[in-house]
Amino acid sequence: MRLPPNDPATLHHSAHAHAHDGVHDRKAIHFGAGNIGRGFIGPLLVDSGYHVIFADVDKDVIRALNEQDSYAVHILDSDEEHLNAVHDVSGLLATSAPDIARAFVDPYLDLATTAVGVSVLPRIASVLADGMRARRAADAGDMNVIACENAALEDDPETAAWVRAHVGFANCSVDRIVPPYHPNASAGDSPLDVGVEGFYEWVVDGHALHATRPAVHLKGVRLTDKLDAYVERKLFTLNCGHALAAYLGALKRLATIDAAVADADVRGTLRGALEREAGAALVRKHGFDPREHRTYVERVVARFANARVRDDVGRVGREPLRKLARGDRLLGPYAMARGYGLPTENLATGIAAAFLYDVPEDAQSKELQRRLKDGGASKVVAEVTEYEVGSDEHREIVGAYEELQRKYRQ
Repeated sequence: MRLPPNDPATLHHSAHAHAHDGVHDRKAIHFGAGNIGRGFIGPLLVDSGYHVIFADVDKDVIRALNEQDSYAVHILDSDEEHLNAVHDVSGLLATSAPDIARAFVDPYLDLATTAVGVSVLPRIASVLADGMRARRAADAGDMNVIACENAALEDDPETAAWVRAHVGFANCSVDRIVPPYHPNASAGDSPLDVGVEGFYEWVVDGHALHATRPAVHLKGVRLTDKLDAYVERKLFTLNCGHALAAYLGALKRLATIDAAVADADVRGTLRGALEREAGAALVRKHGFDPREHRTYVERVVARFANARVRDDVGRVGREPLRKLARGDRLLGPYAMARGYGLPTENLATGIAAAFLYDVPEDAQSKELQRRLKDGGASKVVAEVTEYEVGSDEHREIVGAYEELQRKYRQ
């Protein structure tokens, strides 16, 4: 929904009026103005009192952010849909070195965050390095960067030393389902509007944050000294369950994740994998309270069942070879559960379903199906999973593959 630019209740300052207006004296730059950035990270930063500068390569999005200064986040709860207005935002092109430098030399800027794909991170690191050099030269003060690395500064010893003294680099875990959303122009929606589920979790490594004045305070963010546990919990529960629902749903020719979870067979496999197998392993490794973790799993399954989100099976299941990587959302919890001597039948079924994911438009799916046709399941499962032919793990996964093939491909 487009917010009236001259409505007193929604009147906002321009992007250039924040440095000295006494109200918005804290700024954050967020790299990535896509759905996650606009629908999750940006709103939390704004709610925490920051003017948010979105940096992105999409000229149309940046232009719209600067023209509107506002957009709406549609909260797609299972029982209703409501809007959160996000204002006090602006944009700049991430490819514009002068604009990035000007942002980083602003002493009111004390936080940078990211929400970009893994393949883009190296480019973001380079942009950050340029920003840090400019900030050091301007002696603009301390700041923090969440979810980025500073490896790009290794060839600049003086700046690297300054960064170690003045900048905190904190990793984090973010959890919110942000499906593709299509704003309704006839209903007054803005092209910047985004749809998200109501649930969210943002966990940050508190020990890595650098002391700034004023100190970093982010609403709705959990600071922890055990980030690895939360990262693994999310990867081996939310991401694992999402993938299982997608691949098993695809076998049943179901279009959306909520439809897959509504299927009794899929739901049974999903709960077995997340509760008795991956869940039990996570409790053993990280010491989570068993009852609290069971509640977390139930909440994750309920989130998948939210029909308002309508997440496509094809979107969630895309790039199966990446999702079948060692340590990732499928083989990671499988290996952990096996390591503790726990059952893995349901996880094996989900892994097998990934091998059967046949979507010609998906390059990795097409490659995987070609390899299976040429080499057979036994050979390809061994190559992808790195479990030797004849091992218990290999036999279990191949057995599950053959069972699913008999059931759905005859």
